[in-house]
Amino acid sequence: MIKIIKNIYIIPAACLFLVISGCDNDLLETTPYGESTSATFWRNGDDAIAASNAMYTLLREEDFYGHSENVFDNCSDDLYRAGDHGYEEAMENFTLDASNNGVRYGWKNKYEMITRANAILINVPNIEDIDAVLKNRILGEAHFIRAFGYWRFSVIYGEVPLILEQNVIEGNFNVPKSSLTEVRAQVESDLIAAVGLLPDTHTPENLGRPNKGSANGLLAKLYLYEERFADAITAGEKVTKGPYPLADNFRDNFTPATENNPEMLFAAQGSANWADVPQFWIAPRPWGGWDFHDPTQSIVDEFEDGDPRLGMSIWQPGDMVDRKGDYGITEFTADLTATGYAQTKYATFTDDGNLDNDQNVPILRSADVYLLVAEAKIRLNGVGAGDDEINEVRSRASVNMPLVSNAGMPELIHERRVELFGENQRHQDLMRWDKAGIVDIVAIYGEDRGQFDPPRTFVRPKNYYFPIPQREIDLSNDVLKQNQYWTNQ
Repeated sequence: MIKIIKNIYIIPAACLFLVISGCDNDLLETTPYGESTSATFWRNGDDAIAASNAMYTLLREEDFYGHSENVFDNCSDDLYRAGDHGYEEAMENFTLDASNNGVRYGWKNKYEMITRANAILINVPNIEDIDAVLKNRILGEAHFIRAFGYWRFSVIYGEVPLILEQNVIEGNFNVPKSSLTEVRAQVESDLIAAVGLLPDTHTPENLGRPNKGSANGLLAKLYLYEERFADAITAGEKVTKGPYPLADNFRDNFTPATENNPEMLFAAQGSANWADVPQFWIAPRPWGGWDFHDPTQSIVDEFEDGDPRLGMSIWQPGDMVDRKGDYGITEFTADLTATGYAQTKYATFTDDGNLDNDQNVPILRSADVYLLVAEAKIRLNGVGAGDDEINEVRSRASVNMPLVSNAGMPELIHERRVELFGENQRHQDLMRWDKAGIVDIVAIYGEDRGQFDPPRTFVRPKNYYFPIPQREIDLSNDVLKQNQYWTNQ
């Protein structure tokens, strides 16, 4: 499958300068792009495409989906941090404070991505020399990207400042936090707008851009988090009954040649020149990686006997791995990583035996949406209501696990855990289920499962969200306030 989206990030230098000049490390230092219109930019469709392409580059940064965004799931019972970063240990063990590097690393990239989306929403409507279909698509992409940025903010921090078009036009970036309700309402508004503007699917030269399925899938997730179950089903079924089928081969979602298949609704697109990539972070050190984010025994044990997704997600002792090049078939042994296991979803090899930078980081798949719909149906209508969606996930050709009958939340929780392992979902899932009284996250994280999954103390409601980075509070001259339960840290 052609993956042109991986190459469209290469934008003429002059266009990049006009779109992103003045970017710095912090929200308060962002350039007001609403003022950057000129005779040399925002003139035509090519300029609009260049601005659109610039939104996606940030996803590949080390301090976004290159590494740091995935660190938040170290808190789950699926992963042991491994590696040698003290700040990740503090996050994993819930002993962090507002100065922790991990809680601030992704802040600037999310706001910069939002700022680039705002620039499009301000300027593209005024471009006359542009095809109407292209204009709608680019505006839909900007709404989706802004929604995605604020969605990630909402699940990590809860309350954050909303920076929208008028803020940019006025150059007014130092604003107080909006409530979680307001942030989520903005996400919903942008996703509904994106659904109305984006195409159902993309032509091969635009694979990797969000489409209607991407927007409806994220909308379904938003509604499920808000326990708006009927709305989650309505939005989600536009994916499950739309042109976004599950790949027959589960592994196609994690293989560079096939990963932009219809199931992949949104991903951080890999590139051969991607400097810091998840492959390096999670692969064993003797195999060219850095051995972070190791699977725990608990997640290995969660897979049912015979579930082929275990081998397609996790390397375990005795596995014979084709490392290609001069390495050939190599046995994975327990001494290669801290826990004796390693993630393989993000580790493929090039013909010369190197880790393949071209691999994407999946963010939203149709399989996720099938299970969101299944959960909404179970919680709305009772056991068995989500069987069809769960069985779609379990019965894809390469998985072919026995079908479930009268499945309830335990079966749904299991299926999400094994299907979406390593995709930055488990910790957030456990927290929302704890809020609903479905699981006891304090007991789950407090259980002693040995050296790499020791008992940890999760404090409700404090640890439902991470603290606002102290640096951002300081830069705001205290306009930005710390999250409620972190104020005494």
